[in-house]
Amino acid sequence: MKEIEKLIEETIKNKKNSYSPYSNFRVSALVKTKSGKIFKGVNIENAAYSPTICAERSALASAISNGEREFSYIIINGDSKDTFPCGVCRQFIREFADCDTKIVIANSADDYKIYTIEDLLPHSFSKKDLEN
Repeated sequence: MKEIEKLIEETIKNKKNSYSPYSNFRVSALVKTKSGKIFKGVNIENAAYSPTICAERSALASAISNGEREFSYIIINGDSKDTFPCGVCRQFIREFADCDTKIVIANSADDYKIYTIEDLLPHSFSKKDLEN
């Protein structure tokens, strides 16, 4: 099994850890750093809604909290076909994803698509816009 397929399987298994009692819509994300470490995240809902954190930000925050800043893969799997990151997550990913970070939208290990952050958030505002 290819590396990406193994990572997708881990992401799907991790979905059981989602805390989604309000929407009943589970999402799991996994990031693999360029140093080879793996961090997982799930969506964590809150009755007040705005404190809810998405799986993508959960996984990235864990990696960033452990000193990681460079990512090879961000893999996302949700309870519906082709679960894409929300706008907030796309902007959050933009902060850390470079042009070769692969963002994988996975339905299964046999059914997935690979994107870049430029594909998902073209013409985005980033730290490069603040350099001057």
